[in-house]
Amino acid sequence: MPKIWIDNVPYDVRPGQNLLAVGLEQGLNIPYFCWHPALGSAGACRQCAVKQYANPEDTRGRIVMACMTPCGEGNRFSVDDQEAKEFRAGVVELLMANHPHDCPICDEGGECHLQDMTVMTGHAYRDYRFKKRTYENQDLGPLINHEMNRCIQCYRCVRYYRDYAGGEDLQAFASKNHVFFGRHQPGTLENEFSGNLVEVCPTGVFTDKTLKKHYTRRWDLTTAPSVCGHCSVGCNTFPGERYGGLRRIRNRYNGEVNGYFLCDRGRYGYEYANAADRLKQTFRRGADGGHQQTARTAALAEAAAWLADPAKVVAIGSPRASLESNFALRRLAGAGNFCVGLARRERGLLATLLECLQQGSVPTASLRKVGEAEAVVILGEDLQQSAARIALQVRQASRNVPMAIARKAGIPDWNELAVREIVQDEKGPVILVHPAHGKLDDLATQRLFLAPDDIAAFGFALAAALDPAAPAVAGLSAELAAAADAAAATLRGVSKIVVIGGTSLGSEKLLRATAAVAWAAKSAGKDASLALVPAEANSMALAFLGGLALEEALERFESGAAETLLIDQNDLYRRADRKTVDRLFAAAKNVVVLDHSPNETTRRADLLFPVGTVFEGDGTLINYEGRAQRAVQVFVPAGEQTESWRLVRDLGRALGREDFGWDKLDDLLDAIESEVAAFASLDEVAPDASFRIRGLKIPRQSHRASGRTAIKAKENVSEGAVPTDPDSPLSFSMEGYLGAPPPALTPFFWAPGWNSASSITRFQEEIGGPLRGGDPGLRLIEPQEGAAPAYPPAETEGAAHEGAQPGQLLLLPLPHLFGSEELSLRSAGIATLAPSPYLALSPDGAAALGLLDGAAVTVELEGYPPLEVPLKVSADFPAGCAGLPHLLQGASFPTLPAWGKVHAAPAAGEAQ
Repeated sequence: MPKIWIDNVPYDVRPGQNLLAVGLEQGLNIPYFCWHPALGSAGACRQCAVKQYANPEDTRGRIVMACMTPCGEGNRFSVDDQEAKEFRAGVVELLMANHPHDCPICDEGGECHLQDMTVMTGHAYRDYRFKKRTYENQDLGPLINHEMNRCIQCYRCVRYYRDYAGGEDLQAFASKNHVFFGRHQPGTLENEFSGNLVEVCPTGVFTDKTLKKHYTRRWDLTTAPSVCGHCSVGCNTFPGERYGGLRRIRNRYNGEVNGYFLCDRGRYGYEYANAADRLKQTFRRGADGGHQQTARTAALAEAAAWLADPAKVVAIGSPRASLESNFALRRLAGAGNFCVGLARRERGLLATLLECLQQGSVPTASLRKVGEAEAVVILGEDLQQSAARIALQVRQASRNVPMAIARKAGIPDWNELAVREIVQDEKGPVILVHPAHGKLDDLATQRLFLAPDDIAAFGFALAAALDPAAPAVAGLSAELAAAADAAAATLRGVSKIVVIGGTSLGSEKLLRATAAVAWAAKSAGKDASLALVPAEANSMALAFLGGLALEEALERFESGAAETLLIDQNDLYRRADRKTVDRLFAAAKNVVVLDHSPNETTRRADLLFPVGTVFEGDGTLINYEGRAQRAVQVFVPAGEQTESWRLVRDLGRALGREDFGWDKLDDLLDAIESEVAAFASLDEVAPDASFRIRGLKIPRQSHRASGRTAIKAKENVSEGAVPTDPDSPLSFSMEGYLGAPPPALTPFFWAPGWNSASSITRFQEEIGGPLRGGDPGLRLIEPQEGAAPAYPPAETEGAAHEGAQPGQLLLLPLPHLFGSEELSLRSAGIATLAPSPYLALSPDGAAALGLLDGAAVTVELEGYPPLEVPLKVSADFPAGCAGLPHLLQGASFPTLPAWGKVHAAPAAGEAQ
């Protein structure tokens, strides 16, 4: 390792780094603005000036920018040199000349990188007495607030938005000494990762508009380590609470999962926890059929009477409930009476997905692994809509092969502007096969638009082209065979390959084909990994637990074998067709529902118990790669809500069951470990509740928390009792250990002098690397080294159209990041961005029906009433197929794909 000297102190550094990264890794205070650990160096702000010396005898040196200066053996630098310090102070003074100095009212106050760097440089006196340069702010939509006068022209925003996230509608507009960062006209930012501007911007130009609605200073927030519950990626988050309500979500760095960024659904979808119609009290169905508030103890006793005979009970879990809650239901009713809360096809998809991940020697792909890939194969997933954070990582992976151009020219990876200048629009291999156009199409070096079974056939053909041991596809068309051969030739030219698929198109064949491609790549000597993406945050927990499908639950009730239905956090109308769910409720004698938000299922409850959200209790979520992660309770709710596993425990105790003696989460975790072999190491996910550092708990509030403020003074001027927490080693106050706790328990990132998101460098082993102490989470699926791939029989091309009736189309589900997920849709900003229902059809398909783009069409699907929607003609959509937005409000079709009929909607007044 090269050795350098900084202020006469020797440091061993990793090869290829710049001085700023080295200094930050070593804990030095070097101010900067334009550099970002994920964006590299631009040399735009000149704030990181240091002195470099030619040799030990050189006493004069020269000013250089740390972010643009490579570190080599024997280099000597000084951060504390007086001339360098004066240079930095002069730079920040110029940057602050036109700044409004509005810290007391700025949303960024207290966690502002500009504040930190101004203090760090020693700039404390303002000597500018002229008219300031000012700008007009823009309306950028429901999520982002814009205050252009605070800008210091660091260019981070456009570099992130355009170069990193692939957005096109944010730009730098310059004239003379005026630079404006915004859109060409006011309007909602179009990129699904726009919310990261809030943390990327080092000042208060881009701030969280949802936080502004219920403004609270950062230091007055109660925060805890949590996990996003809006998809299966499992991004790590810091939810912030004040006065019993969620105020915002911030990114919690995890080097193996989300890194520095979140998607907008994960960042802004939290407001369901604050909804005015939240379920906070216990309800019982009255004689008039409506719900009436009732005492919790009486309701528990009545529910216990219904649950007395487990053989007469079916307990329905949920992919949005914690592992602990699902296990508690399974224990209460018995494993044979536990239903995963999914239709038979979806349950089968999860079983197949888990089977594919567990066999063979190919590891599951973390997001870090995706970002390191030299080639990416995506089969049947529109990742920007179903697993957006993976899509962002694919965008970074597409740059890996072209980086060789810059390296050959001697340009280091961190010199971002120079790299992009020489690489231009070159892209590495991204093979994308999906029926509909998507946001990753611009990356694709090979793009196919196919029906689900044809995608599977392509996948099997690609596997056979890579590995002669893989079964060949019979009757493959020349066109698809050529495409598979071309893809195989591409993959043979690279070393690191990630293959990505998922459950969006509802095809087990497609899951097996995706796995076959990864196995074949491994057999061909490649460093291959596999990512199979289920739909929801804890789908993988249900895959591990197993259980009945909804159709099997219905059979039990209609046969008279079961009488009582116990449902935890699951709207069954989002799982199966309406007729099936209606039959299930009609056949059930008693219906007990546990949930935190009202929906169609809660309205069918005879007894309705309120439970906490992911922010109001501790629990474990398992992401798409099989990584178990702990979400820690952020705050104690004011109503009767409690973790659903605790409510199930109370039901068990009311029944006199001795196997429900769980007083705290650790007791329940012990039960899960002993009963389910896959979870034998669950206690390694996070330290238990008895964990202490120097005898102290870990505070959820920063040491600057100001306590109760005047907002609550009219009710009570005292602080009141601090809640106790039996389930984690965190305290609900500012009291406790002030150092760096284990990463799984870190409630916020803060270091002296570093109050903003930039403090993350103080917690990493290396810039962009793992956290000190290791990234949170425990992988439950590891490759079977040396295992031969278990290739399934290859599927025949064209199977998608077998069995079609005249006039029918295969209706395919099209997920949307905004609108398809149940809880985030209850956030006002997300609801605003959700599209209206539509039908996607190819130009030829539309012409065959005599329809034009925008025409009103009627969709007929068995089990649902006819739906009238506008037609959206989509180029290249596969023949014989149509696309419907999946689970959008007003067009919820959970049983897709399915055969249906499409025809022109009748004119007004015309009979159907």
